[in-house]
Amino acid sequence: MEKERLLAFTDGVIAIIITIMVLELKVPQDTGLGALVSVIPVFLSYMLSFTYVSIYWNNHHHFFHLVRHVNGMTLWANINLLFWLSLIPFATGWMGENHFAPVPTALYGVALLMSALAFYGLQLGHYSRARQRGALARAIGRDLKGKVSPVLYVAGILLAFADARIACAVYLLVALLWFIPDRRIERVVRRP
Repeated sequence: MEKERLLAFTDGVIAIIITIMVLELKVPQDTGLGALVSVIPVFLSYMLSFTYVSIYWNNHHHFFHLVRHVNGMTLWANINLLFWLSLIPFATGWMGENHFAPVPTALYGVALLMSALAFYGLQLGHYSRARQRGALARAIGRDLKGKVSPVLYVAGILLAFADARIACAVYLLVALLWFIPDRRIERVVRRP
């Protein structure tokens, strides 16, 4: 099966996810600059989530440069990823509207953790396929960021109950780790 339909569907779902998140930004009723203070938590959570969804979209496209064909297992693994990503707007809104309270901040971390595990599962399914092992094996390699990220998410989830600001700093740290596209895939794609 060709990958183009999977990529088009994924692009559409991610566009909807971002649209839902931006629609959650409510315009203040007051016209003074002070009115913006009340929406700062919502805006900050939106910025973090927009960054995360963008990172997933970017890395998804990088990853699929090395994939020629997809099978049913790939389709389901991709749907699993999209499911977890689709929960990010809910978690984002809940966390922002409640000024980064512990439970919403922990739930946000769960959505991030499950998205990371789903992306890892998508990669793992292709990594194990013998006919694509060469290029993919070279590109994925040790995947230190992919192994460290879930550990940091779990730490953030637990830290949310001690101090949600620290949890958010951990989530931001992971986003910064992934902000630059996965260079391993770029190196393999450029090789002759």
